[in-house]
This record gives sequence, structure tokens and C-alpha cells, in this order.
Amino acid sequence: MNKSENRMWALPGLLAVTLWIVGIALLTHNGPADHATGSDILAWYRSETNTILFGGWLFMLGCLSFVTFVAGLRVRLADVVGASSPLPGLALAGAAIAAVCGMLTAGVDVGGAIDKNDIGPSTAAAFHHFLDVFFISAELAAILPVGVVAVVAWRTRLLPRWWAAFSALVAVVLLIGPIGWLGLIFGVPLWTIGTSLFVLLRSPERARGTEPATA
Repeated sequence: MNKSENRMWALPGLLAVTLWIVGIALLTHNGPADHATGSDILAWYRSETNTILFGGWLFMLGCLSFVTFVAGLRVRLADVVGASSPLPGLALAGAAIAAVCGMLTAGVDVGGAIDKNDIGPSTAAAFHHFLDVFFISAELAAILPVGVVAVVAWRTRLLPRWWAAFSALVAVVLLIGPIGWLGLIFGVPLWTIGTSLFVLLRSPERARGTEPATA
């Protein structure tokens, strides 16, 4: 198997971000304000049903693509740090948890749109606002794949050290509650795009990442 074939697992990372952007754009189309009433939210479910369903479906597919990307990344990490290291497994576990929470974040509005004729304003409000619970959970879970890459990239040639520093910065932002949303909405997609492109475009010798990086 040639080197380009070995790196094709990084493409789902780019696909994930594309699906997230399109999905969120559709999910928030004509969406209710932050302090909208239950009646406003229910009216939105009823008027934008198809847009919500399609946007939510695309966003959830993006979450699956993200797990696929990190699963490929786990293999590369294991090649670098050794199969006995817990770091590759932690990265994949964190990505899977973050993806599930991300799917549930979109899923609550998808559920509201599906059940729009069987729920009242109070239930619609509960559906819509419950996404905050899953969003916060995704913030914390995303620390694992981003943080693991920061550690491994700093210690090896797998990725540049400046990218390791950026990954560490994103992980720290995700950890800080009041600003964690910035890390999830902006940091994780940028990290996913950057990591995917580094894997796809770096020369085979530098992408191999089998030796410790020099200071």
C-alpha cells in the first residue's frame, strides 16, 4: 500500500467540518431567539420542519465522520507512541463521546420537529433548551483527542510543534467553562481541518513521525 493510500483516512476530517457547517446553517435557519418562549419554539418546529430534519441529519453524519477521522488518527498515533500507550485509545474514546453528545445536541431539535404535532409549548421549550446539556458534555469530551495530539505532536515529528501548541490552546479553552463554547464551535473544527491537511499534505518522511522531535 502506498503512502497516499495510507493517508486517505484523513479525508473524513474535512468532510466532518463541511457537514457541521452546512448542518448548523440549516438547523439555525430562522431559529428562535435565545430567550424565545415555548410557543415561539414550537412554531419554529412546525414552520421549519424539513430544514431542521435535513440540517440535523447532516450534522449528525458530520459527527460520524469525525469519529472515522480520529479512528484513523488513532492508528497513526499508535504507530508513533507504541501500541501499549493509552493515548491513542483516549483520543478515540474522547472523539466518540464528543460525537455522541454532538448528535444528541442536534437530535433534540430533530425530535421536536418530528413530534411537532404531538407536543405543547412547554415540551418544545424543554427539547430545545436541553441541547445545552449535551453541548457542554461535548466540550469536555473533545479535550481528549485534541489534548492527545498536542502531547504526541510535541514529543514527535508527527505534526509540527507549533500545531502541538495550537492543539494545547484549544484543549485549555475547552476546559474553561465560560469560554469552552469557543473551543467547540471554532477550535475543534479548525483543529480537525488543520490536522487533516497536515496528514494529507506533509511529505512522507516528515509525516512518518517515528523519531522524537528536536528542541
